[in-house]
Amino acid sequence: MKANSPASSRAAAGATDFRARWNALAGRLTCIVSYDLLALAARVGIAAIFFRSGRTKVEGFLTLTEGARELFRTEYQLPLVPPEIAACLAAYAEHLFPVLLVLGLFTRLSALALLGMTLVIQVFVYPDAWPTHLSWATLLLCLAGRGPGRLSLDRLLGLR
Repeated sequence: MKANSPASSRAAAGATDFRARWNALAGRLTCIVSYDLLALAARVGIAAIFFRSGRTKVEGFLTLTEGARELFRTEYQLPLVPPEIAACLAAYAEHLFPVLLVLGLFTRLSALALLGMTLVIQVFVYPDAWPTHLSWATLLLCLAGRGPGRLSLDRLLGLR
């Protein structure tokens, strides 16, 4: 087929038509799935992961379980941080920051705190779980970098 043949002109027109339809669909999806909706979903989704983990470390309101203490003595050992302190910090952080994320209050700070926690878990506790931790980090980086979206207390209070 020659470059200037009718068949090549039809193929080029078909490709242009496909591209135009594809871009129109992408534009409609961008309008339907706004960043505000994505940020809300990211906030609730990542908050649920950490909050549920925090609930396994406590009984009642925020009483640290002996099982949590033992995990930090054996499996979750961290350098430079005594197990008792690490267990308390993890349990409280896994309750506080997810609640703030769901509310969209101090979102960037909360996302960065949980990102730090994720990095500690990745490096010192479960280094082979990088696919899971990468997905967490992606959501947290998005929230830290782009903010909570309009459906948040941060927005209502004029916080960036």
